[in-house]
Amino acid sequence: MVGNMNCVHLYCGDGKGKTTAAVGLAVRMQGCGYPVVIARFLKTDDSGEVRALKNLPGITVIPCKKTFGFTWQMTREEKKEAALYYSGLFETAVSLAREACAKQALLILDEIAAAVGNGFVEEEQVLDFLEKRPQNLETVLTGRNPSARMTEAADYVSEILCRKHPFEQGTGARRGIEF
Repeated sequence: MVGNMNCVHLYCGDGKGKTTAAVGLAVRMQGCGYPVVIARFLKTDDSGEVRALKNLPGITVIPCKKTFGFTWQMTREEKKEAALYYSGLFETAVSLAREACAKQALLILDEIAAAVGNGFVEEEQVLDFLEKRPQNLETVLTGRNPSARMTEAADYVSEILCRKHPFEQGTGARRGIEF
């Protein structure tokens, strides 16, 4: 028996692989003929998966037209500008997902937990959307340190723990592996 799609997945933790898991689900959904909408928060489009996903029919990756750098280096004004931008990005993603889910669809909000944690997207806005999301919309949230309320709103919670990482030995992010 195949069930309706309406679950919320949360991929969280300090380990590598949250976005990778979300991208894997996007590819699976696309391969089954379902539309996918992806919004990426706190990231640039300079990542291998963005290029690949944009080449797959049925997957919409909302372009990240602005970057703001590391949150801990932002000024108060930059944080306000980022909040306006990312709140708008969230609204665009929700709107596109509602249009895509005439049958069944997937919405990925990559790094939404961090966007919420840094005050760039209001948690109430996200939780309200999750509570009122369309019946045929599967939703993925990713990011470190999701709130207890966001965790409670999820049907799946997969925590990815970092036990060891090459960064600890001085290896920087590698194209094709980390981005």
